[in-house]
Amino acid sequence: MANRTLKDAKSIHGTNPQYLVEKIIRSRIYDSQFWKESCFALTAELMVDKAMELRFIGGVYGGNIKPTPFICLVLKFLQIQPEKDIVVEFIRNEEFKYVRALGAFYLRLTASSEDCYKYLEPLYNDYRKIRRQNRAGCYEIVQMDEFIDELLREERVCDVILPRIQKRHILEENSELELRVSLLDDDMDEEE
Repeated sequence: MANRTLKDAKSIHGTNPQYLVEKIIRSRIYDSQFWKESCFALTAELMVDKAMELRFIGGVYGGNIKPTPFICLVLKFLQIQPEKDIVVEFIRNEEFKYVRALGAFYLRLTASSEDCYKYLEPLYNDYRKIRRQNRAGCYEIVQMDEFIDELLREERVCDVILPRIQKRHILEENSELELRVSLLDDDMDEEE
């Protein structure tokens, strides 16, 4: 039960949601102590408490591929498939930056291209520093807006291959998204 997706879960991008995380990483997560102790009986309500305990983001690290608590919670999110409203509240959380990062990562994995841009682009205005654990197990400092930019532009983030999304300019040409207006545009106009 602990390693299975809920029975009434919807397929995401044509597959079981857990399969968005590669098999080797999934099996390492299932074998990890954090998964067994902290993620076993998590519900969407209890997930908030666990997310507030996060102190860094990251995928896997070390020579024997140990998963970080962040990627374990991402997999649990994929298992339980919380309502979209809950995920949006994670993203809107201003107080806990790692809760926001968890919600943004999950949304990027599961949402449509339009929703990704709609909910993640406003986070470009969040310049808080967050810690990220790299493959070597060392911590590096990145800012939230950098992390969001990686989610929208990179193919792999936190050792997970992200599903492809439509390029923004194509969505704008098809009138599915409005033209993006940067806060920097106002500053540029004032200088001129």
